[in-house]
Amino acid sequence: MANHVIVGGGPGGMNAIETIRGYDSEASITLICDEPTYARMALPYFISGDVSEDHVLTGDNDHFSKLGVTTKIGSRVTSVDPGANSLTLDDGSTLSYDNLLIATGSSPQKLNIPGADGDGVYNLWTIDDARKATADLNGDAEVAFIGAGFIGFIILNAVHKIGAKAHVIELDGQVLPRMLDPQGASLVDSWLDRQGVSVSTGVSVQSIDHGADGKKTLNMSDGSTISADLVIIATGITANIGFLDGTGIAMNQGILVNSRCQTNHANIYAAGDVAEGPDRSTGKNAVHAIHPTAVDHGRVAGANMAGQDIEYGGS
Repeated sequence: MANHVIVGGGPGGMNAIETIRGYDSEASITLICDEPTYARMALPYFISGDVSEDHVLTGDNDHFSKLGVTTKIGSRVTSVDPGANSLTLDDGSTLSYDNLLIATGSSPQKLNIPGADGDGVYNLWTIDDARKATADLNGDAEVAFIGAGFIGFIILNAVHKIGAKAHVIELDGQVLPRMLDPQGASLVDSWLDRQGVSVSTGVSVQSIDHGADGKKTLNMSDGSTISADLVIIATGITANIGFLDGTGIAMNQGILVNSRCQTNHANIYAAGDVAEGPDRSTGKNAVHAIHPTAVDHGRVAGANMAGQDIEYGGS
């Protein structure tokens, strides 16, 4: 009986589990995840009040019991030994595997400026972030967004639904710089202006001052200032691969995988934000940190872990 270990309970890990079980009803499956399993893409709907927290979660004890999955929720993998087919957890215990899927996702990039780690400054990347931010968010709040990319705009939409006043700050000369050309960005600027969202591009935040009344003052590179009740940082992400240093698993920006979502170790796979997989547009590998890619990675990896021969055309 095959022994599969899945590290990470996001869409990559969850889809791999369901795919493996679809092919093999007897295999041993263990899920290791340092937080509850939930859909990060549903967090904005939780923030806006469109759904309850229950609708963000993707698996509970009953669900995993029905799938025959052993769970270690709240545990973190600290190291992997590909030669011994084992990994070590943060409590010092070890676990062996026949096949391993690494789906540890990504973390928000830090903003290394004074005041960025103070109260009322959020990344809104985890369910815990969302819980804390929603306690502070209301229709009277002024919210400053640092970063005008895809992820930031999804959260911006949620904040706008609440009725909060938003100001967007982007270092690049336009909003959504990785998605739109200048003409497209100008259309977005016009739409945001009609919604009452102010935009500052081509500038950066140098520091964040925290007032005694809870107000934040963002000091800009052009000498101007912006006042806010909350600050949301959305300046990009980094794959969670640090715990794999020294393992011999091939990595670049993420874990390098082939068309089977397989690493340079035949029984170790990667999926989601952590995987640097086939890029359909270039023929090379790239990290595509979006939900649909994580779902596809998880299904392909899970099928191959279950003994199938499935290839992924790329994202």
